[in-house]
Amino acid sequence: MSAAANVTRGIEHALLSTVTDVDAKPDGRRQRWEKHKLARRTELTDGTIDAVRALGSDVGMDEIAAHIGVSKTVLYRYFTDKTDLGVATAVRFFETTLLPRLTDAITDDVDEYTLARTVIGVYVNAVADEPNLYRFALATSPSAAAAATADSEKLVAALLTSTLTVRLTERNAETAGAEVWSYALLGGIQRAVDWWMVDRILPVDDLIDYLTMMSWSAIVGITAVNGSRETFVAAPPPLPDPPPPDPGSSAQPPPEPPADEDTG
Repeated sequence: MSAAANVTRGIEHALLSTVTDVDAKPDGRRQRWEKHKLARRTELTDGTIDAVRALGSDVGMDEIAAHIGVSKTVLYRYFTDKTDLGVATAVRFFETTLLPRLTDAITDDVDEYTLARTVIGVYVNAVADEPNLYRFALATSPSAAAAATADSEKLVAALLTSTLTVRLTERNAETAGAEVWSYALLGGIQRAVDWWMVDRILPVDDLIDYLTMMSWSAIVGITAVNGSRETFVAAPPPLPDPPPPDPGSSAQPPPEPPADEDTG
């Protein structure tokens, strides 16, 4: 977790370097100021998260400052603008909420299906529980939020890759595609949740079930060919035949096409 926190700090620093002037050769005084600035930024970011939760995603800088109990001048002393503050908020949420939940969920104590569904549930619920923070980060700067998400994805993908590799190795399966599969699963789930957050037309549990259905089916298919790309390409599994109609079902078979009157 300490290493993960350092990574997320690096994400924020890299993003902010595009909007702030970073001295290449800081002296001792500069280093002390940067340490103080980082601590103060974290404190103000946590206050911003509280403000967004309480006041909504369209909250302005004046309202944020008032909620925290500082002047807007103080915010601008530590954040270049609202975009800067939005990036810090997105990264802080990932560091303090999403990443710890994912790390706790990835355990050796459960079977593969339970692990897959639990990890998906952690991500969906973390986002679903914080709609204001989600919208605030995107509204302040979609491109910066996307950059933060892209870098955060690397860390989550690394966790998934490591987990897939361990589980496949235990089955003596090939693991060369583990990183590809991790990014594919992660990206698909993220885009589906992004779509869902707009109108939330499904209950949370339904969304988790559908995402688990897709992800688990992929994992089962990969395991069926022992993780081998060559085996899969040589003999891709066919779609199963549709199940026979349920005798107790009221569904009727499709009508027969009309006979040609000119025949017979």
